Amino acid sequence: MAQRPSVKGVADVVALIDGLGKITGRAQIIWFLVFGGLFLDAYSNAALSAGLGPMTTQMELTSTQVSILTATAPALAIIFNPLGGWLATRIGRVPPLLIAKAFAIAGALLAAFAGDFTVVWLGRVLVGVAYGIDFAVAMALLAEYTPAKLGGRLNLWQAVWYVATTSNLALALLFFNLDVGSDIWRWSVGSAAVFAVALLLSQALMLKESPTWLAGKGRLDESVTNLDRIYGIKAVVDRSDPMTRTAAEAPVVGFRQTGLLFKGEYLPRTILSSVISLGQSMQYFAVGWYLPLISLTIFGESFEKATIGSMVFNAFGIAGGLLSAFFGRRLGLRLSSAAGFAGVFVALVAMGLTFEKVPMAVAFLLPVLFILCHSAGPGANGKSIAALSYSSDVRALGTGVTGMVGSFGSVAGLYVFPQIKDSLGLADTFLTLSVVPLLGLITCLVIKWDPMRAASPDGVAGQNRDATAALSATAR
Repeated sequence: MAQRPSVKGVADVVALIDGLGKITGRAQIIWFLVFGGLFLDAYSNAALSAGLGPMTTQMELTSTQVSILTATAPALAIIFNPLGGWLATRIGRVPPLLIAKAFAIAGALLAAFAGDFTVVWLGRVLVGVAYGIDFAVAMALLAEYTPAKLGGRLNLWQAVWYVATTSNLALALLFFNLDVGSDIWRWSVGSAAVFAVALLLSQALMLKESPTWLAGKGRLDESVTNLDRIYGIKAVVDRSDPMTRTAAEAPVVGFRQTGLLFKGEYLPRTILSSVISLGQSMQYFAVGWYLPLISLTIFGESFEKATIGSMVFNAFGIAGGLLSAFFGRRLGLRLSSAAGFAGVFVALVAMGLTFEKVPMAVAFLLPVLFILCHSAGPGANGKSIAALSYSSDVRALGTGVTGMVGSFGSVAGLYVFPQIKDSLGLADTFLTLSVVPLLGLITCLVIKWDPMRAASPDGVAGQNRDATAALSATAR
């Protein structure tokens, strides 16, 4: 009988997970269930986007009210991204994910049955809370579930985002053909509650706490148990090492330790991941989120044509999201982000210079170029690079802070875009926005960090903890 591997700390847990060649069985089901939360986040955002026109007409919303509604969820994420990261650091990765689903259900139902602007806004507040908590925690948990050699798979969240957006658009088209009239937005928003209930029940039943997080808290017995439950890895606890005895006494990482992200080797990583997250969210939520409105301009004043056009655009987003895992593995997250920013810059400049001056085929291809370059590069990497750049003890905080910065970009894109569009028109708005990917490109070329080309942060941190523990034991 083969001897079981021993676990005496985080580094051993990470090494056992990294030693896996693939994710199979229950681990794969759990992995996709976490991705399901990201699907819900995207679906909830797209639900409002798809029905924005009918809602605006039915409720006679002003452009300011539209801006407030669209910017509310990412604005709340500014607060709840780091709060979600803090919760995940203190109480574990799974509980915050379940809490987020409860908020998502309440928000979707409140908005769907709203009678006025204020109640719709309150529903979007709850959706923003769910979005902020879920995204920060889900990416951290996915990073800890995934073997290092398969880290590029985290980029698949981008394809999931566009699948969710396309699904909501398809349902909106179905509701339109069922002749629900201007209430179409209520059906679109309300359908998110159905997905949220299904996810809440599935995640509560299937998800298991991260073995890496448990080990970091000194709960090695539970960590070893979950290694078996998730991956089928049969390991035993080794308590002979000094590090094992001091793990449970390790200081709790909270908001006060956020400064760690801006010191030493973490500083350039935080800057790079934050800039990529900020740039990708601002350019997407300024342009990609408004594809239904852009489609109206290109394809004509028809809800059906605009929705189908948006679905076609999003199909390229799915393709780009799938390609992002390949490019991330081959080029690394930094260079693939740089290439994506460069493509988006070219697309925005071309859209600004040629808008309403070229044939429909060209007008169609430029947004396609935008979506492809965005989703294959910085769109995917904005979340993944943060999740892979920090050790487990600060990972959730890192993804939370990066998500918070990205949410600033989302708010700017969603709130500022309608204002600039009303003042300058779409063409000049595209030209103005082109500075965003340009700054992202420059940052990616200046900062050289890439988690796909470096040793695991948990491995390095584990070695440092071992050395510290050994010195502490010697001192005793």
